[in-house]
Amino acid sequence: MSTDDRAKLRAQLVKHEGLRLRPYFDTVGRLTIGVGRNLDAEGITDDEAHYLLSGDIDRVIKGLFARYPTWFPGLDPVRQAVLVNMGVNLGLAGLAGFTKMLDCVARGDYGGASEEMTRSRWASQVGSRAAELTVQMRTGAWVI
Repeated sequence: MSTDDRAKLRAQLVKHEGLRLRPYFDTVGRLTIGVGRNLDAEGITDDEAHYLLSGDIDRVIKGLFARYPTWFPGLDPVRQAVLVNMGVNLGLAGLAGFTKMLDCVARGDYGGASEEMTRSRWASQVGSRAAELTVQMRTGAWVI
């Protein structure tokens, strides 16, 4: 199929299927997203999952730079990664709820930030993820 024919097919499929950026249930009750992607039957590929993850990481980084322009850019990459990891997990609004932890990070009190992370309900919900991220926050070294 030529590039031109493929473009016409894509346009036709968008016209017929619609473009939905949030999951929805189609006319027969199947969970669907995008241009008719049946998530129940097809799911997504490994490449698609990593593409989505890259977009999520980029969105959270951009949001952190915008929300915390005075101190986030000056963090070392490992501690930036802790906040990005939490932002991907919780969303930026959820991360913003960690006010005491974020205040500690802004002051450079990484031990205090780690303690605030450990005391949170989030830590009990995510288990080993929190254990790794609190060590990264405290030490500035990757835990992988």
